[in-house]
Amino acid sequence: MPEHTHQPTVALPVLGPRPAPPRRRLAHTLTARAVLVTCAVALVSVLVTALVAVPLAVRGAERRDQEALAAQAQLAAGVLRVSAARQRDAAGERLIRQLRQQDIDVYLIRAGQVDRPGLPQQVVSRVASGRDVSGRRLVNGERALVEGRALAGGDGLVLTRATTSGPWRQVLRGLWLPLLAGLAAGVVAGLLLARRLARPIRTAARAAARLRGGDRAVRVPVEPPDEVADLAYALNGLAAALATSEGRQREFLLSVSHELRTPLTAIRGYAEALADGVIEADAVPATGRTMLAEAEHLDRLVADLLALARLEAADFPLEPGPVDLTRLAADAERTWSDRCAAVGVPFRVETPSGPVPTYTDPGRIRQVVDGLLENALRVVPPGAPIVLAVRPAGADPAAGGVVEVRDGGPGFTDDDLAVAFERGALHQRYRGVRKVGSGLGLALAAGLVRRLGGDITAGHAPEGGAAFAVRLPGDPYLTRTSA
Repeated sequence: MPEHTHQPTVALPVLGPRPAPPRRRLAHTLTARAVLVTCAVALVSVLVTALVAVPLAVRGAERRDQEALAAQAQLAAGVLRVSAARQRDAAGERLIRQLRQQDIDVYLIRAGQVDRPGLPQQVVSRVASGRDVSGRRLVNGERALVEGRALAGGDGLVLTRATTSGPWRQVLRGLWLPLLAGLAAGVVAGLLLARRLARPIRTAARAAARLRGGDRAVRVPVEPPDEVADLAYALNGLAAALATSEGRQREFLLSVSHELRTPLTAIRGYAEALADGVIEADAVPATGRTMLAEAEHLDRLVADLLALARLEAADFPLEPGPVDLTRLAADAERTWSDRCAAVGVPFRVETPSGPVPTYTDPGRIRQVVDGLLENALRVVPPGAPIVLAVRPAGADPAAGGVVEVRDGGPGFTDDDLAVAFERGALHQRYRGVRKVGSGLGLALAAGLVRRLGGDITAGHAPEGGAAFAVRLPGDPYLTRTSA
């Protein structure tokens, strides 16, 4: 009977002391890191703004100072032009004093000579030649704003004001308040962001802890953003998958325990009868044969269980090599034709005229074929055929081959095909309805085929029953030769 395929098992929760969660350190929490990041962003924003704004502010302040100095130089030159014929009059003296009180140095040029040192000779010569000067120059070794105005007769007036770091100091002194405001905004934004991000993570962690404790009914609310929703969907899907897997595992264990109990009960009953002497001497051989058959059934079941347990192990023994499927089918025919004939079941082999080369483990693929044939023989009624067919997977000899086992038994429904290789599914569905095996044969066959690098499918046979097709990879040596 079609049986059941491999499916990952999920261990039931183990009772015992639960490990204590690790102690949280504030620096390692999401809240602390979110606060640090937002504070850093706020500080960088303030500093970048300052780096961009301060030079603009300084240049603007210097431009205003230059314009103010130019206006004062123009005014002073006008005053000195009015009194140019005389020595400095009282108005000129007062103006010069007022300018110097404003930290403006005044240099007077008479007949091409400056009244005191400090001015660059270029500035003196330019003003003495009747041209005005405006800009920044080195005065007494320091950078200063300079405005020079030419007067008649080689005379002139030069006003200078030192360029200080006053605007920079003023801006930097005012920077602490934006920095504090940025820090405060970063802390608040970090706390709000961390709370928003950490809440669904904590919810998911609590749900995972409940799943670990065996609660399969737990579900996580799905809420934005998309990443949090994806996490919720994943946890909810995991909980549903665990519940389904554990339900199937319980059903499988119940089924296997029933299968184990049946031969054990028979063996025990006959053994007690033999021990009590209630079986006649002429019935002892028949009793022994019955006990032997039940013991063989039990041995097959235990062997299937062990093979399934080892199938997913990394050290599962495989010895792949070149295998001719046509020859394999001929070997199987010699074994199975007599067994089928003994119960009135026609056995037919369909093979091509030439070899069908594949690369697989001959012992394991024969195990798969024998398992599929045994399933078919179990369910077909007398007179219904069993067919073992072999064909190439493609026109290229290196494409591999296909082995088919078809029968004329009750077959599968479309719903059966969807779960044909799930361990115990068909066994549970048809137990008590028709002859069934251990519920492990198809699961073992599917697992073996996958480990061999092939694939197996189930379908409807033209003979009216079930059909299984095993596709195996080609011989890599043939691929290299054809290349």
